[in-house]
Amino acid sequence: MHVLGIDAGGTKTVCLLADGDGRIVAEARGSGANLQAAGELEVEKVVHGVMQAALGDRGIRPAMICLGIAGADRPEDAATVRGIMARIGLNIPAIIVNDALVALTAGVGNVPGVVVVAGTGSIAYGRNAANRAARAGGWGYLFGDEGAGFWIGRAVLVAIVKQFDGRGPATKLTDLVLDQLHLKSPEELVHEIYGDAARPRRIATLASLVAPAIDAGDEIATRILDHAAAELGAAAASVITRLDLRDEAFTTVLSGGMFRGIPRLVALMRDRIREVAPRSDVRLLDVEPAVGAVRLAIQAASGELRLAEY
Repeated sequence: MHVLGIDAGGTKTVCLLADGDGRIVAEARGSGANLQAAGELEVEKVVHGVMQAALGDRGIRPAMICLGIAGADRPEDAATVRGIMARIGLNIPAIIVNDALVALTAGVGNVPGVVVVAGTGSIAYGRNAANRAARAGGWGYLFGDEGAGFWIGRAVLVAIVKQFDGRGPATKLTDLVLDQLHLKSPEELVHEIYGDAARPRRIATLASLVAPAIDAGDEIATRILDHAAAELGAAAASVITRLDLRDEAFTTVLSGGMFRGIPRLVALMRDRIREVAPRSDVRLLDVEPAVGAVRLAIQAASGELRLAEY
């Protein structure tokens, strides 16, 4: 038996072909596949592409596919993604779950736990011993995704233009951003940012500049990251509280590019989460989230999958 496990995120999509014991046979990568940011057709193109690349010419027909994608636990988005999988046309059974569940399963398996995802977007998700689930965040970049890459990147841009206007203090972020974007003045940001069709992902790349600015003693960058940790911590606290995990021993998994790229954010999150759940073991996810999709696909193929309910 073989399965496909797919993690479709805002920045990248990873597809793993694995055998029935979870051993990885092949891996394929593509660009981001977020419904709200990329659109239905782009998601279909990316998911189809990574599936074909992973399968290649091996002559393997998977018994099950698990696709983890943002919004999959909202009925409208789930219906859209089911339509995408039907059009791809491989006629293979598939389960579609939220990408946060995929990351949590990659980090802790089937036991109770919480995951905080901070990539281009953000969400907190968890489940308890009664197999009940809760989530907070994941509302998209226009009015949610606090503490994620786009949110931090936008805060960086706001700080720069406030300095330029004389409405805010000086920040080292200005020179760092202008250098990365090869611009001479903040005035050029209008054309550079608004003229970029992929601006959520483009703006999210600016978040990485917070780390060197903080290392250089920049107070504005420090405030931005502290605010990001507060927002992500609040999302985690909401999930922990609603699942009655405050006094329990469980793992909190930190997943996504913001945690990998800004180690200080990991330390800040450990402090935030331990204020709410002092017995929680807070750790950085050290494998691809798609590994969780592989595990869920194997469980589904074996008839052993029991998804937590909200």
